[in-house]
Amino acid sequence: MPTKGAVVLSTVWNWVTLAIAVVAAIVAVELLRRVLKSRLIGERWALAGPVVRRCTWPGFASAVLAAASAVYNPDMSGPQANALVQRLFTLLLIGCVTWLVIQAAYAVTDVVLDRLTQVEGARNRRARRIRTQITLVRRVSAAVVVLVALGAMLFTFPQVRALGAGLLASAGIAGVIAGIAAQSTLGNLLAGLQLAFSDALRLDDVVVVRDEWGRVEELTLTYVALRLWDERRLILPVSYFTANPFENWTRHESRILGSVFLRVDWAVPVEEIRAELYRALRDNPLWDQKDWTLQVTDVTPQGLIELRALMSAADSASAWDLRCDIREHLVGFIREKYPESLPRLRIDQV
Repeated sequence: MPTKGAVVLSTVWNWVTLAIAVVAAIVAVELLRRVLKSRLIGERWALAGPVVRRCTWPGFASAVLAAASAVYNPDMSGPQANALVQRLFTLLLIGCVTWLVIQAAYAVTDVVLDRLTQVEGARNRRARRIRTQITLVRRVSAAVVVLVALGAMLFTFPQVRALGAGLLASAGIAGVIAGIAAQSTLGNLLAGLQLAFSDALRLDDVVVVRDEWGRVEELTLTYVALRLWDERRLILPVSYFTANPFENWTRHESRILGSVFLRVDWAVPVEEIRAELYRALRDNPLWDQKDWTLQVTDVTPQGLIELRALMSAADSASAWDLRCDIREHLVGFIREKYPESLPRLRIDQV
């Protein structure tokens, strides 16, 4: 039978061993982090930066818990607390490993997303489509991993394992009940996947929804966040875009046509206005040097004619600024050069 001194010495040694294992795990993760940040690897391996940024803290937590669980001795806490401590270690380790797996997957996809963000020109539309799909797929994957981890945590309890057969027997009824309760959530989830893989909506797309102009800033499994022109945010459920019509100005390309309408007197010299429009567009860096025209499109009941100036720009933001610039320029040109062409109301006296 061991003496009291031997028991104390064994307990102290167990605690020392545990502390050494924890410190060794921390040192190992720190050394790995420093290696990944070094010039030899960090500058040559594109994945090193995202891995260090996302996986440092989950890596520390997982390594510490794995080391502590491996060297833990039941004699350190006594027979009564042993089962509780072991289960606590298991639950925490499952949670930290899940955290590490999700962050590692995000780090890998961050490299791809960063490269796609830098794509411009004709390939920008395809890059935005792939970005949208990757973003949604990794969120779905993270949700699946979390659900699997929660299941693994629950099955560490003997009571849950004992009820497993009964739960499986009633899985059909439970599935129906869960499906009815989560109908809205599942509908949004499927709608989000439908939008992403049908290429109907992408990140950074310019859309008009409910007479509001904005860009798709965030597309999740449950909602779409639009950044409006005045920096407001319009939040809509994903299912809205599969059940209601909306305008997508960048469905096929980001290039867009803009128009400026002027209502002037019949005396306006259309050819001179057309020539001035071309001169103004040629000197404006927002014009993409492709399409432009000036046409008389209507005669109003007030005795005015309507001029429509059409011009193209690389994207919707440039088109908006270009339209404002051209409208301001033409108004000033007509006021200075042809003031008799300004809108007037004529009255004939009988």
